[in-house]
Amino acid sequence: MKRSALVSVLALILTASLGLVDAYAQEQPSNLAEIKKLAPKVYIDCEHCDQDYIRTEILFVNYVRDRKEADVHVLITTQDTGSGGTEYTIAFIGQGSYANINSTLVYASSKTDTEEEIRRGYVSVLKMGLVPYTAKTPIRDLITVSFKEKVKPTDVVDRWKFWVFSLSVGGEFDRESQTKSDSINFSFSANKVTPDIKLRAGFSTGYQKDEFNYEDETITSDSDSVNFSGVFVKSLGEHWSVGIALTMSSSAYSNLRFKITPAPAIEYDLFPYSESTRRQLRFLYKVGYEFVKYREKTIYDKTKESLLGQSLSATLEIKEPWGTLSSSLEGSHYFHDFNFNRLAFFTELSFRIFKGLDFNIDGMYERIRDQLSLPARGASREEILLRRKELRTDYNLFLQVSLSYTFGSIFSNVVNPRFGDLGVLHHEEGGWD
Repeated sequence: MKRSALVSVLALILTASLGLVDAYAQEQPSNLAEIKKLAPKVYIDCEHCDQDYIRTEILFVNYVRDRKEADVHVLITTQDTGSGGTEYTIAFIGQGSYANINSTLVYASSKTDTEEEIRRGYVSVLKMGLVPYTAKTPIRDLITVSFKEKVKPTDVVDRWKFWVFSLSVGGEFDRESQTKSDSINFSFSANKVTPDIKLRAGFSTGYQKDEFNYEDETITSDSDSVNFSGVFVKSLGEHWSVGIALTMSSSAYSNLRFKITPAPAIEYDLFPYSESTRRQLRFLYKVGYEFVKYREKTIYDKTKESLLGQSLSATLEIKEPWGTLSSSLEGSHYFHDFNFNRLAFFTELSFRIFKGLDFNIDGMYERIRDQLSLPARGASREEILLRRKELRTDYNLFLQVSLSYTFGSIFSNVVNPRFGDLGVLHHEEGGWD
């Protein structure tokens, strides 16, 4: 009887335990859902980031697709490093109840890093930057944090003395029944960048040959070019820099057998260079001497000449939560005749008008009055159609304007890679992608 009573008690305890486990299993997802619902809403503002990877690796926040709906606006800007890699400046901008929490972190990749290593690096920094926001919510109890000491970019022993070299060679061979196209190219670069100096040099050469068959006629055209450019810049503080640029080129398209241009320059940035990833207003002045030898006699009856010219440019770059703006205005002329001049304006603007509505503009205008190298004989039909020779023009204009509007659910936590983008209509030449 006692044994039977003991068995009954044990059975009752087991049943109750299983009931508690089942109840906990049913209650836990609900608790997690409630906790996740209270997590900060984050808007990732980055043109060169893997958004799907970020959402699958950082699960302790909610992602929204409109910055005005976010508690945290993460603005990620990039610029090239001296080693050929990329520096990611990650600004965390608190909004609403998080408005007093702002910070900026930096991640730098190297040129030899793979895409996986790069995205793993900036995601690791992203996690650290989001901690102060999650610390104000219940989800903080599910997070652990590790810390890595930050070092200066030059606090390393480098046997290469911060020199980075790059070498590339390639060719392209394209065949159809009526056309042939062959090209080959080679390039080499050497760069050294420290906080005090920037030294860059690059060389490239290329050759292309095209052949077309049309009504028993074979049209053949070829083109070659050689280019070298180098620049040395010395920092004079947070606003001033001086340097010298050297360019050398040879081009069948531009009727140049040889052209060399050394040009000393000075630059002033209204904002400190340390803020360059967010805002810049640079003024650059250059004066240069050109020695030119042409392949053919020019329309000005020249086979070679020496020229002295100058240029002044102003460049504004802004990256803020409302959008981005990059504009540049440059004027140049030759001293021997001020009528030989050029005025160029470039701009890129992406502006958030209101929730979901973006305005974008990409434009360029050049007023051209300095085409000294145009050949006197003009250009043949083949050279015009295949763009093998530079043609006379007074201007060059390009403009692209667009509006985009997005509406619907503000949340974008889910990642589903099935079928790729097959279900999205991207119209391109030749069909729907």
